[in-house]
Amino acid sequence: MICHHCETDINHQPYIIEDNAYCCENCYLKEKDVYARQNDSYTLFAEVLVNALDLREHETGMHSKRVACHTLVLARRFITDPDALQQIYWGALLHDIGKIGIADAILLKPEALTEIEWREMRSHPEKGFELISQIPDMDEAAQIILCHEERYDGTGYPQNLQGEKIPLGARLFMVIDTLDAITSDRPYRKGNSFEVAREEIIRMSGTQFDPLAVEAFLAEEAVIEDMVINKCHLKFSR
Repeated sequence: MICHHCETDINHQPYIIEDNAYCCENCYLKEKDVYARQNDSYTLFAEVLVNALDLREHETGMHSKRVACHTLVLARRFITDPDALQQIYWGALLHDIGKIGIADAILLKPEALTEIEWREMRSHPEKGFELISQIPDMDEAAQIILCHEERYDGTGYPQNLQGEKIPLGARLFMVIDTLDAITSDRPYRKGNSFEVAREEIIRMSGTQFDPLAVEAFLAEEAVIEDMVINKCHLKFSR
């Protein structure tokens, strides 16, 4: 099968059927116009970094790009400055880049991690921050990377930040990351419905999630739900 936009082979990749033609998820996201600046050289560099991480983790989906695009939908309710939106896109896209510094024996371990291994895994936000903060003009993105595992009630990591001490981009990202995790297929389970994810997000408002971020999610529910549905549970089969 060939994507009718970019003409790449999409066998064994997520896709949708659009006007009786195949469309890969990457082109679908571009058509939704949720990128800050699609052809910016920094953005292309960030996407290459994420692709490198996906190869290492044997990831065939587009989780990082998807959550970056979806996070921008929420961010645009609060921010109009394109540079600020770009920082949020980069931060969400590169949220897990610190996992490059996690040993394969831990990162790719199929069994449950030990406490010592979890401690190492939980260091990935700091490792990611150390990497990306070295790049000029990506300071705010680096802060989102550092804070993406925090929780609104202060029980997250690595700094136990609470409330508005967590960057807005990270607070918005947390909601979208959970949405994508719940609705995505995993080797050990099928993804749940948008409605299941919605109820969980509402339930965790004020604890894991900023109520303001949850309100933004509910306000953009129709747009986000459409994007989630079209992230393709359709798979190519012979």
